Amino acid sequence: PSFGFLFDIDGVLVRGKTPIPAARTAFQKLVNSQGQFLVPVVFVTNAGNCLRQKKADQLSHLLGVPISQDQVMMSHSPLRMFKRYHEKCVLVSGQGPLLDIAQDLGFCQPITIETLREKHPLLDVVDHDRRPNVLVTVVLFGEPVRWETNLQLIIDVLLTSGYPGNPYRHQHRPHIPVLACNMDLMWVAEAQSPRFGHGTFMVCLENIYKKITGKDLKYEALMGKPSKLTYQYAEYLIRTQAAERQWKQPIQTLYAVGGSATLPQDEDIDNSWENELASAAAAHCRSVLVCTGVYNPHAEVPLDTGESLTETVFHGHRDFRFDPGLVEPDHIVPDVDAAVDLVFQLENFAP
Repeated sequence: PSFGFLFDIDGVLVRGKTPIPAARTAFQKLVNSQGQFLVPVVFVTNAGNCLRQKKADQLSHLLGVPISQDQVMMSHSPLRMFKRYHEKCVLVSGQGPLLDIAQDLGFCQPITIETLREKHPLLDVVDHDRRPNVLVTVVLFGEPVRWETNLQLIIDVLLTSGYPGNPYRHQHRPHIPVLACNMDLMWVAEAQSPRFGHGTFMVCLENIYKKITGKDLKYEALMGKPSKLTYQYAEYLIRTQAAERQWKQPIQTLYAVGGSATLPQDEDIDNSWENELASAAAAHCRSVLVCTGVYNPHAEVPLDTGESLTETVFHGHRDFRFDPGLVEPDHIVPDVDAAVDLVFQLENFAP
């Protein structure tokens, strides 16, 4: 094969914990009789509340085909490349087994919001036995359970340069680095209407920070769809799969099923992580939108590309410049089974 698949999960393969019927049919076409994939496949999810292996096990059960953790890309997976932070003391926010996730990614000294709260019941920095090491980075894995606690303590850490409990410092120098995963404003589950995602939590944090300081919150990096970093890392995983199977033909085209393949420009974001990856090799990345998720095929898109289009259609992150191309998929199909059929037809691929 000279192509690979990047599959979104929520709304494409499953709704909540319920598999979409077309998904099992589609994946029977993607494996041989031994259960080996006929083309390289990566599952790209903005979820960040579990380890890759757990997500792989869930997908294997739901889809009826064996899936390895190396085929799963969580929103936080690119953090493996941020090695300059791995030895430092970092504050992590989100849900799930946060310490296990952080350590699996390479972080040696992660501290959770809960630990920070326990160590500072009265914001006491006189008792040095209870004071944690100075925090030098904040990592936002996903939306937490108690938003008010996480918002308060993250702001404390940012405004004290990593010494929570100290008085706020309104100095002009930048705050400590913030790495954020998953910018989805909303996501789809079993409920009829989309639910708040981590992007909504980030909107709250950004606006609180600006209201207090008068300055914009700056991110060291943003990852998760549709960031450039996420797609480059996904392509790296696709190339790795092809190499392990000893497929000689270079991967020319990636098909993003369920997600955008038109990448926004990251503004003011540190791109030194690119040194960790080989340069992108695929010539094309095409989006195949399915009608089983958030997308509504009957919604009207305004003709002008001014403010109304931005407000009506673009729910992306503050730091991504709006591009009308983001809402224009290369193909629209009813479901994931139709997407696989379409790609096989376009590539003239006969398993």
